[in-house]
Amino acid sequence: MNTTTLKNSSVTLTASDLGAPKITLRQRLARHPQLFTLALIIAVCLVVGTINPEFFQLAMVFDIVRASTVLGLFALGVMIVLAAGGIDVSFAAIAALTMYGITKLVMTQFPETSMVVILVAGAVGGTLLGVLNGLLVDWLKAPSLIVTIGTQYLYRGILLTFVGTVFFMNVPHAMDAFGKLAVWRHDTVTGVHAVLPATVLVLVAAAGLTWWLLNRTLMGRAVYAIGGSLPIAERLGYKLRTVHIFVFGYAGFLAGLAGIVHVSSTRLANPFDLVGMELDVIAAVILGGARITGGSGSVSGTLLGVLLVTLINNVLILAGVPSTWQKVIVGTFIVLAGAVFASKRSS
Repeated sequence: MNTTTLKNSSVTLTASDLGAPKITLRQRLARHPQLFTLALIIAVCLVVGTINPEFFQLAMVFDIVRASTVLGLFALGVMIVLAAGGIDVSFAAIAALTMYGITKLVMTQFPETSMVVILVAGAVGGTLLGVLNGLLVDWLKAPSLIVTIGTQYLYRGILLTFVGTVFFMNVPHAMDAFGKLAVWRHDTVTGVHAVLPATVLVLVAAAGLTWWLLNRTLMGRAVYAIGGSLPIAERLGYKLRTVHIFVFGYAGFLAGLAGIVHVSSTRLANPFDLVGMELDVIAAVILGGARITGGSGSVSGTLLGVLLVTLINNVLILAGVPSTWQKVIVGTFIVLAGAVFASKRSS
């Protein structure tokens, strides 16, 4: 308890006696939105685990982590764009074009390419497409939502028209081996195989890099400043064009990595994959505490939002919840999160 003791007096006053405002639970959650998201995750886990105890198995945990990897890479990129006051819906198209184009090139021309080179190629290809988004947003002076809707169709059109529409059932050896590589394997006495895939290391590295960029660099300060108040940020000397190029380029960078990870995990290159993931990714970022108006967002909150959406989309069926109810539950959680996070402004 906060107390203030007056000199030469035995009277002890509490914070409420001094007129300090009490912090309500809603305000506390608004200041730390990750707590609200974590509470929802715990509630979902308890409900599903109570109905179906098989949920509390190591294999299930590893399956959730595996399902969160690509979604998490996308979400980190979207979060940094939202923090700067923009929005990007072209990341899935960037990932699809990058993953399929690189897989086809390696399969037909360079079958012995190492995994490191493939990952670098995916990152570079995604970055270039993302930088194009940033340049278009800056040149056209148009809302980033409109621009990225346009580039989403552009990138998908290029993929399906000029690159190809044939499924690659066999992927390059390096990608196949990377998809099978495990950080840890565990076989239970009941014969259940629990495998933590090495692809999750890409998400861990991306999360660490994103946290460092946002919290330890001048560019991270610029991202939050421009997302919070553009006029003030410009008076402080931050360049809007530079930030646009950086955040969209970084989102493209993560999307390119996500595409390569997706092909490695599924061991299938399908140009029609990843379609329709945009709303799930944006929902995860919003549930993680990022405001659609910019100026906020964190790596920890975003990853918790990804975990929550992954749980809803993958394990509610264990509790007997029909798949058609998944979107209803996600929508309800977003409305609840919006009501809780909105008090941050008033507080």
